[in-house]
Amino acid sequence: AYFDGDTTEEQEIRALADALYRRADWQWAQNQDATVTHGWTPESGFIKYRWEGYDEALLLYILGLGSPTHPLPERSYTAWTATYRWESCYGYEYLYAGPLFIHQLSHVWIDFRGIQDVLLREKGIDYFENSRRATYVQQCYAMENPRKFAGYGEHCWGITASEGPGPATLKLNGVERVFDDYVGRGVPYGPDDGTLAPWAVVASLPFAPEIVLQAIDFCIHQAKLKKYNRYGFKASFNPTHPGEPGNPYGWWVSPWHFGLNQGPIVLMIENYRTDLLWQLMRGCPYIVAGLRRAGFRGGWLK
Repeated sequence: AYFDGDTTEEQEIRALADALYRRADWQWAQNQDATVTHGWTPESGFIKYRWEGYDEALLLYILGLGSPTHPLPERSYTAWTATYRWESCYGYEYLYAGPLFIHQLSHVWIDFRGIQDVLLREKGIDYFENSRRATYVQQCYAMENPRKFAGYGEHCWGITASEGPGPATLKLNGVERVFDDYVGRGVPYGPDDGTLAPWAVVASLPFAPEIVLQAIDFCIHQAKLKKYNRYGFKASFNPTHPGEPGNPYGWWVSPWHFGLNQGPIVLMIENYRTDLLWQLMRGCPYIVAGLRRAGFRGGWLK
């Protein structure tokens, strides 16, 4: 929360948040292994999956390492980064993750500009630059459009985990198309069924405004994705799928808004405008401690 004063209520909220954070037992969440499990339920115990491979767990590991009571050991972060996968796509070498949201969500809260862990120091980039490259890979993929979906182009992209028009199989213009429901869509290896998520475009604004602003303009003025929506962009749209007969767009548009999507839109616009979230989180001692224990150096951490 953002507080501009020091009222009793604000002090109580701060104290409650601090107490809850101190109670989290991150070592228990490892379930006797190096990486962190996906969760635990009283019915079946620990979930068999673990946070491995580059994903939104970047923030999770930093929070775990920064705990003042039951922190993750530093070897946990090392074990996680050992599962990273590097790719070279469209001339960009980057830490790979297919869905665009993975390159965004941890960045909503932490300013990774100019700070590097051991692995990225060796690569000569930081996580912010990595997200910039991933954003350009999205645009390049849409311009190439290897699966020949409708709409894809220089200003029409944004492939991520999202709701879709399926499950369905339709024959359109002589081509049989398979459409999915919710799936972790990604670039450049798929899955890809022509579904795009405008919120994921906006959430890349701090990384590459020179291409994101044009894509936002396209979504508003060409695709008309705000015209019939009181609350801004819907979750996703698919220009290849015709949608329900008589719909105002001429193609499928999700009927839903999701808070998980709307939040990064607002927060990343503000980070682009003023760095507000990033500045606030720089003052969080647990974030700073977690970054240092993960091996981050340089930039604002000096």
